Amino acid sequence: MSSRAIDLTTLARADGASRVSTMANGLVGSEILKIAGEIRTLVRHGEQICNLTVGDFDSSQFPIPPRLREEVGKAYANGETNYPPADGVPELRLAVQAYYARELSLSYPLESILVTGGARPVIYSTYRALVDPGDRVVYPLPSWNNNHYVHLVGAVGVPVPCASTTGFQPTASDLAPSLPGARLVCLNSPLNPTGTAIAPDELARICEAILVENRRRDAAGERPLFLLYDHIYWPLCVGDTRHATPPQVAPEMARYTVFVDGISKAFASTGLRVGWAVGPTDVINRMAAIVGHMGAWAPRPEQVATAVLLGDSVAQEEYRVVYLAGIQRRLDALYEGLERMRRAGLPVEALPPQGAIYLTARIAPFGKRTKSGTVLSTNEDVRRWMLDDARIGVVPFQAFGVPEESGWFRLSVGAASEASIAAAMPRLAQAMTELRNAE
Repeated sequence: MSSRAIDLTTLARADGASRVSTMANGLVGSEILKIAGEIRTLVRHGEQICNLTVGDFDSSQFPIPPRLREEVGKAYANGETNYPPADGVPELRLAVQAYYARELSLSYPLESILVTGGARPVIYSTYRALVDPGDRVVYPLPSWNNNHYVHLVGAVGVPVPCASTTGFQPTASDLAPSLPGARLVCLNSPLNPTGTAIAPDELARICEAILVENRRRDAAGERPLFLLYDHIYWPLCVGDTRHATPPQVAPEMARYTVFVDGISKAFASTGLRVGWAVGPTDVINRMAAIVGHMGAWAPRPEQVATAVLLGDSVAQEEYRVVYLAGIQRRLDALYEGLERMRRAGLPVEALPPQGAIYLTARIAPFGKRTKSGTVLSTNEDVRRWMLDDARIGVVPFQAFGVPEESGWFRLSVGAASEASIAAAMPRLAQAMTELRNAE
């Protein structure tokens, strides 16, 4: 008897009723990954693109630390291939504890440390552990994925638009009106997508505003307001930028702060999937239970290897000197190239790089007509024109929750060579000069 294939591609109901949950039906896919996929397709077909889209690394440009690579191999050879403990292998949690004490002057008990499969499970489990459906979550715009995590847990997002004059980072006065009634504040420094950092004095003012709110809540017997502090890019501060943490500027904040961290960005190790949370033990305990049920732990060999790397200050420093210099050269090349265009009267500007692997640029030839006849009216128009005419891939701020067609874009250097950036800047300038006024 012959079998008949079942068509699984046309199962959506014509009347619009969904076969999946309300949450899943309303979840929006990543615009960044969509754009990055488009670039990869072009590259596979032989196109020469300066890829400034995805927040990842080309391992030929930024390999992982040699010590980490060696220790991963040793861990596999030694049979470290079974389930790890749900909160992380003890040697890695001890290594993170010592790493924070040594590098950040932060002292935490071992029970405050949770290891996960990269930083995303930290963010998700923080939301899950602290936020009930209908709770308010405050986050700045632009920011990475907070709108999606809000949707996942059924919360109410309270986006706070930020200005280029503050590097798109929020100030205490920006956030203060939204703190009453909120359950969680989400900050990221250095910031994805802008590559800018919160200054220590401004962070102190933000923390004081949170503490004032929590003192009021303590007196009223209300649930506290927590801070999710994503500082996964903190080792990648460039220039004179100085990273600060909430407990450093306000020690009482340790009661309310959950850190997001890991090796993905600090050591160009995005694919190894080792992240960790550090925070109050009662919250970390519940997060560990969530992660355990999800199975969202980091692979055991990578955990064992990361423990060795974090304990080897010499290997870290030898790697960071070369790695950070490569990032800064690329960021500087982008910034200086755009500055030359700005001085030449072209409609571009950029914020000086402060950290992470990102440069924020405003590329705004709005109202101009391209060679193909398109009038540039939106960020998507500009993005497409840059890809078609200058062979440069960038991500518009719409991917980070900003609705305005303002011309702001994220430029990521992790997958771009210095040569590709050097070649791309003249192409962009040339494409600018070829634009014509719309009639």
